[in-house]
Amino acid sequence: MKICVGLSGGVDSSVAALLLKRQGYDVFAMFMQNWHDTEGTLHGDCEWEEDRFVAEMVARKIGIPFYFVDLSREYRAKVVDYMFDEYAKGRTPNPDVLCNSEIKFDAFLEAARKLGADMVATGHYCRKETLPDGTCRILAGTDPNKDQSYFLCQLNQEQLSSAMFPIGDLLKPEVRRLAAEADLPSADKKDSQGICFVGKVDLPVFLQQKLKSCEGDVVEVFDAWYEQSEKYALDCSLLGVPVENLSDEDLLELSRPLDYSGIQFETETYRSGKKHIKKTRYKPNPYAVIAGRHEGAQFYTMGQRKGLGIGGHSKPIFVISTDVASNRVYVGEGEDHKGLMRRCLRILPEEVHWIRPSEKMEPGQMRRYKVRIRYRQPLQDALLICRENGLFVLFDLPQRSITAGQFAVWYALDGEMLGSGVIQY
Repeated sequence: MKICVGLSGGVDSSVAALLLKRQGYDVFAMFMQNWHDTEGTLHGDCEWEEDRFVAEMVARKIGIPFYFVDLSREYRAKVVDYMFDEYAKGRTPNPDVLCNSEIKFDAFLEAARKLGADMVATGHYCRKETLPDGTCRILAGTDPNKDQSYFLCQLNQEQLSSAMFPIGDLLKPEVRRLAAEADLPSADKKDSQGICFVGKVDLPVFLQQKLKSCEGDVVEVFDAWYEQSEKYALDCSLLGVPVENLSDEDLLELSRPLDYSGIQFETETYRSGKKHIKKTRYKPNPYAVIAGRHEGAQFYTMGQRKGLGIGGHSKPIFVISTDVASNRVYVGEGEDHKGLMRRCLRILPEEVHWIRPSEKMEPGQMRRYKVRIRYRQPLQDALLICRENGLFVLFDLPQRSITAGQFAVWYALDGEMLGSGVIQY
C-alpha cells in the first residue's frame, strides 16, 4: 500500500511518517503551500519556506521521497474567502475545520492520488476504526490534552476511507521522544498556532485586506437590562418546561440570542466651564453606557476579552454580542455575565453533518450526547432534539460564548465523534 504523508515540518506529521515507514509501508511525503500573503501575520515573511525546509530534511532523514504542491488557489477559494464572508456577516468561522474537509482530505488527497497514493496520513491526534461493513468511525485521540478530532468533524465516509492517523494512540510526550530518538530535525519544533497554514495573525489587520474599518460604539450592558427584558424572562421560564412539551417555536426562542438593539441613548445640552460653553452629553442610562469606541463590529467575536481597551473595572470585560448592521459591540463585566451564558443553540437542517449516516437523527427523535462548541472545551452533557426546522442542542448547564459560525460537535460515551453542525447564531 502506498501512503502519502502530509508533512508540515512539525513534529507530529514527522513521527506519523516515521511510524509508517517502520511499519513497512511504501511511504512518500508531500508538503503543501496554502498561503503566500503576509498581511496581518505576526511571524516572519518566510515561515512557510522554513517549514518546507524542515519537512524536506525530515523526509531525507527517514528515507522517503519528498514532493511539493501549491494549493494556495484552492485554499483561498474554499477557506479564506469563506472566512472573510463570515466575518463580514458578524459570524466567527473555524478555518481549521474547513481546511481539513476542503483541502487536506480533498484537494491534497487528489494531488496525492495523482502520485499513486492509496491513502493519506496526517499527524492528527485522533483515532479511526473501520467496521466490518467498511464504515469508518472517528474516535477522540488517546491524549486528552491533544485530542484533535474536533477539527475533523466535517469529514465524510469517502474521505475517511482514505485517511490514516498514525499517532492517534500516542501521547504528545511519546511523540516528542520518538522524534528525538530518531534525531528528526523537527523534534524540538514548537507546535504551530493561529489559522491553519496562515499562522498567528493580528485578526483586524488580516481581515482589513477585504473588510473596511468603521468606527462605532462599544456599549456596556448592566444587569438591570436583564431584569426588564421580556426575552430574557421568557427564556428562563421555557427552561423550566419539560423538554417533551417544548414546541418548535419554544426551541427557536431558546436558541435565539438576546437582542440589544433596543438600547438607546438620549443626549442633553449643558454648560461647562467659566465661559458656560454649550456642550452635549449622553443622559444617564440605567441599563447601559457607551464605554468606548471600536474600529468595526466585524472584527470582534463573542466572548472576546482582549483588544477592547476598556479599563476601570474590577472584573474582566467580555464581548457579549456584536451587531454588524448598526456597527455596535456590546460588552459585559465578569465571566459570569448574563449576556455570555446560553443553554440552547440551533443548527439548520442543511448544516447538520453525520459522520456515519446510519446514526442520523430523524425529526421527533431526542438523544443525549457529549458536546463541545470549541476546540479544547471539555465535553458538555446535552440533549440533541431533532425537529423539521433544525437540530437543537439543549445543554444541561449554561454555556459561555456560544458563537455563530463555529461548529458544535457531538460524541458518544465511548469517544466516537458522531456529527457536527454550524451554529446558526
